[in-house]
Amino acid sequence: MARSPLTLAASVTSALPRVGVVGVGILTEGAAGRYDAALAELDDGRRVVVRAPADPDAAPELAAEARALRALTPGVRGLLPFRAPELLGEAGLGDARAVVVDFLPGYRVDAAHLPSGRGAATSIGEALAALHALPLSIVRTEGLPVRTPQQVRDDVSRLIDRVQATRSAPGTLLDRWRRAVDADELWRFESAVVLGGAGAASFLFEDVDAVPRVSGVLEWHGLSVGDPATDLQWLASAPAAADDVYAAYAGHSDRAPDQLVRSRARLYAELEFAKWLVHGHDAGRADIVDDAVGLLESLSTGVRDDDIVPPSALGVDDAIALLGRMPDAQSAPVDTSMHTDAYDPDELALWVSTDADEAGESAQFDDTPPAASLSHDDDSTAPIDISTLTSRRDDAPDATGADDARADAERASDAALRRWLTD
Repeated sequence: MARSPLTLAASVTSALPRVGVVGVGILTEGAAGRYDAALAELDDGRRVVVRAPADPDAAPELAAEARALRALTPGVRGLLPFRAPELLGEAGLGDARAVVVDFLPGYRVDAAHLPSGRGAATSIGEALAALHALPLSIVRTEGLPVRTPQQVRDDVSRLIDRVQATRSAPGTLLDRWRRAVDADELWRFESAVVLGGAGAASFLFEDVDAVPRVSGVLEWHGLSVGDPATDLQWLASAPAAADDVYAAYAGHSDRAPDQLVRSRARLYAELEFAKWLVHGHDAGRADIVDDAVGLLESLSTGVRDDDIVPPSALGVDDAIALLGRMPDAQSAPVDTSMHTDAYDPDELALWVSTDADEAGESAQFDDTPPAASLSHDDDSTAPIDISTLTSRRDDAPDATGADDARADAERASDAALRRWLTD
């Protein structure tokens, strides 16, 4: 049962004993029910957010966020053109732990409604470029995860092995992903400080001269050193804005050229479907497996025989520049497995168009050239039109029985990924 705002407010006074709470209300964060959250007003005029895990599985993620926010010292925050929440305190709440951070004002824009052009899209690209430019020592000093390109590549390969072991995924997709793993040029990137999976909900906006600008970034639990493309994969659900985000990102980055960042982001977006399948298989949930299989079959039809990595995508000059800036492959041992609980099931594979065409419509792709950071016009990395997320909880079937669960899965599978951009 969800904790009441008053219960959460009591944990604020425990975490911040020298202040009083004069007002409290429910805070809806779009976290798929993983947290209980409240917005509290303090007697010194501040507003704070208090969160506690709604189930035990969310506790490690909340603890990781607290640890990451501690790593954002005032000096680090001064390097960023946006605000990040400040960790104010923690307190016990029954058998869980509540985290209190300051409230960041602003509004969010759903990925499906993120517009193209100057404004929100370009500001996101600039914000991510600044984040990825942070010194790697910020993460290493705090003992947070550090992954080299080879470790990231190995993670992907192991995930594909797990998908293949389910014997449920289309062979055409497995072959497509294997070709990507085998393409050495795809994995010649410079590791960076990353959020570890940013999404549209990570960005807060405020209008400056009537133009939306990123004013804050949330969801820091995945702070680590890794592949910058992990923070860009969500753009598969923002087809209108993706080109402008990528162009602004490339234009404001002072890192080594990464001509294939968009290709890796596309690969990671597709692998979210694979994680959903593995999750359902490991959990023994036939409804999730059936849902994932339907999504993967639609994806397989859509990508046809295209490769994620186009021929001659990396120029010689760029390759030389990149190799000269590759980080030291030696790093502290970390768990580099791609856990299937490292994503939000509600924001995973249920990417559905609000005005989806009738079932059976042929898969389509966009022939719009990729962002300015790419020099080719291959459409295998064009955005997937996944313009609306249909929320669905990863809960055990309720008392209504297996028929309702099967019906939900069938409806989701029928609707998912019907609409693709045309080439």
